[in-house]
Amino acid sequence: MPEEVKLSRVETLFAELRYPVTRADAAAEFADTTVLFADGEANLGKLVSEVGSDSFSDPEDLFAELQNVLPVEAVGEPGQSEGDA
Repeated sequence: MPEEVKLSRVETLFAELRYPVTRADAAAEFADTTVLFADGEANLGKLVSEVGSDSFSDPEDLFAELQNVLPVEAVGEPGQSEGDA
């Protein structure tokens, strides 16, 4: 069943995998998951398939790699910071 998850909850999903896990297995696991950004959305499985590492030892490793392939829409408007009102 397709699932939607906010970016802030992705690491919780990653924690449900058995580690170590390969990039291909993680991507397949999330093929039906849509990650919701501040402005937009993307397929989580596709994003995972684009990370640089071939395997991950824990959820933190996978999430750190995911940060490198997130689109600009994932964090809001360009130049916007958490402290802006």
